[in-house]
Amino acid sequence: MDTRNALDARAVGLMVVLCLIWSAQQIALKATAQDCAPLLQIAVRSGVAALLVGLWMAWRRERLTLAHGVWQPGVAAGALFALEFLLAGEGLRYTSAAHMVVFLYTAPIFAALGLHWWLPAERLAPLQWAGIALAFTGIVVAFFLRGSQGAGPDWQRMLWGDLLGLLAGAAWGATTVLIRVTRLSSLPASQTLLYQLVVGFALLVPLAWGAGHVSAFHGTPAVWASLAFQSVVVSFASFLLWFWLLRTYLASRLGVFSFLTPLFGVALGAWLLAEPIAPGFLTGAVLVLAGVMLVSSHGWLVQRWKMKSA
Repeated sequence: MDTRNALDARAVGLMVVLCLIWSAQQIALKATAQDCAPLLQIAVRSGVAALLVGLWMAWRRERLTLAHGVWQPGVAAGALFALEFLLAGEGLRYTSAAHMVVFLYTAPIFAALGLHWWLPAERLAPLQWAGIALAFTGIVVAFFLRGSQGAGPDWQRMLWGDLLGLLAGAAWGATTVLIRVTRLSSLPASQTLLYQLVVGFALLVPLAWGAGHVSAFHGTPAVWASLAFQSVVVSFASFLLWFWLLRTYLASRLGVFSFLTPLFGVALGAWLLAEPIAPGFLTGAVLVLAGVMLVSSHGWLVQRWKMKSA
């Protein structure tokens, strides 16, 4: 019997705050990209957050599981984590924060497709297949129907950045599948997160160094504020809060609110960074988010329909 609670006012308020935090990370990375490359910021935040998670586990007397059959997928999850943020960090050099957050949050689509293949219990229902079709239609619209922005070298750069964002979403989805189908699914969330942060840090630092991002670093107040926000608030505190919410409340209810993240990302990008939002991209983004909503919220929608029909 599931003893987790239905959503209350506290849970709704916390989810809105979390979605604002997760959307703001792309804005912070983009706003400070001239002084500190997004890839370097992500590498640094992974290391700092790994230290904080390790201290948190030590305080709780929780030991990292290194048994056979656990550390291998843990390292693989960390490698996928690094790939996701390598693609996202490099993509932000070419596209807007609003575009990145929308394409990054296609991850549930790729996760659903992978789980459909690997786990019989996760077979997609017809409504979810319709959601996938709707999301991919939105991706095509967002990529190619950009009106006056659809010509010239800037458009080509943005298209490349958007593609990297979409691939980052696919890597995130693959990480979800890996965690679900391996022994990582039985570990405490803090241990899985630590595997991802440590391996991500170990892989991303050399990549940032090799790309020359370290030598191009300028420690402005905005950069230090961004690094503190990314490390402490995003990669540590927000994930601990998210895991607490998952243990306390019904996950299907919480998942509905997570779709506020790309919406907030688009709004914050336009407001804080003055990013133009082309009508074609906005139309495609709405289709993508509607499709993701159908796929991820299918169980909740079915339950609501049964309650209404009873």
